[in-house]
Formats: sequence, structure tokens, C-alpha cells
Amino acid sequence: MWDNPRQLNVLALAFALAALALTAWGIGAWTVRQPLFGFRKVVIEGQFQRADPAHLRAVVREELSGTFFTLRLAEARVSLERVPWVKTAALRREWPDTLRIEIVEHRPLARWNDAALVDTDGEVFIADFAGPLPQLEGPDGTAALVAARFRDYGAELASRALALAELSLSARGGWRLRTTGGAPLTIELGRTDPSEHLARFVAYYGRTVGALARAGKRTDYVDLRYGNGFAVRAPGLNDKSAPKKG
Repeated sequence: MWDNPRQLNVLALAFALAALALTAWGIGAWTVRQPLFGFRKVVIEGQFQRADPAHLRAVVREELSGTFFTLRLAEARVSLERVPWVKTAALRREWPDTLRIEIVEHRPLARWNDAALVDTDGEVFIADFAGPLPQLEGPDGTAALVAARFRDYGAELASRALALAELSLSARGGWRLRTTGGAPLTIELGRTDPSEHLARFVAYYGRTVGALARAGKRTDYVDLRYGNGFAVRAPGLNDKSAPKKG
């Protein structure tokens, strides 16, 4: 090959083209990193109730580095979604110098286990919240299921003016709930057909627990784990009046 001028010319041209491509790439990589292409405007949009826009802007300033061409949107999104109350962050570039960020917040549904919250989509998240919320409990990975049952059971109980305050799923699959408003009521649903058992309880509520309430008897526990009925506990129901002293 070395004594073939034509092949040498082809090889020299290939090296020249490669050198030109590397030079162009280097110049391009240097150019897109220049302040000329930096973001002049960052627009943060969303309906903010709990997420702090000032915190979001601080994250943008401190953690989102890059220019219009070099900012890694996926990494930037992950950084923003670590901010408390941020559920999703969508980022897009707008030529020539704008970064637009759309934030969607978590909407809290209840507290989850010991230190977390669960939102209306059944997603677990960590944030500070001082207000009253229902309490949901369950094994890891069951938050979406428990949240869905909370909505279903809550709607079922609302027909009897009962508000659902707590719902728990045990490791063995048993369901237990607790109502609020008036006298709190603990209801044991069990593992088998819990929805059907609760529907039966609601259907007969007026003639059982409701009738006891109208008679001035407080019920604090209901066990629905029976095939054809349910048991109630009403403290003092069978108490006899103490005899009068003569």
C-alpha cells in the first residue's frame, strides 16, 4: 500500500476527514456550553397548594446545570420530583432561552403506616402535613389497593352517615376499619368477601346497630366474619340495674 499513491491519497483523505470531524465536534461541544446559550428564563407552572415555588426555584438554580442544548431533562426531572409534595415534573425547552417546568402536586388522601402519606392515586410519598387525615395501614406495596378500598368502603358507609377514619390490611390479608363521628365503631371484615360482608352490614344497619343507638345503647365493635350474619359488642347492653337499698 505504501508504494501505491492512490491508496495513500485515500488514506490521507480519510485521516483529514476524521480530523475535521473531531475538530467540528470539539468546536460544537464547546459552543453549546457557552453562556450565550444559557437559559434566560425559567417558567414554573402549576396549581400550588403545598409545594413551595421558592424551593423549586432554588433547586433549579443549584442543581440544574447546563445550557439550552446540554441540560439533561431526565436528570433535571428527577431532581425536581425529590422536592416535597411534587408528584411529577415535566420540562421542555423553548427556543431560544426558556425552560418551562410544569409541576403536578400530590393530593393527600390519608396517612400511610408510620411516617408517610398516600395520595389520591394510591402513591406513597413523604412530606410534612399537620392537618387531620384518615389513617391507612398495610404491608409494603399495598398502598394503591388499600387506598382504593378506602374510597369504596367510605362511600358504602356514607349511606349510613358513617365516616371512615381508619382502614388496615393485615399481613395475612384481613381487613379492619374504624369509623368516626358520634361513637367510634371498629368493624372486622376479615379476609373472605370483605366487600360483600360490608354491604350486608350496611343493609341491616338500621335494624341492628342503628336500632341500638336509637335505644341509647352504644356499639363499639362489629365482627362481620360470619357466613350468614354478624356479631356486635355493645358495652353495658346486658347490665342489670343495681338493686335499691331498703
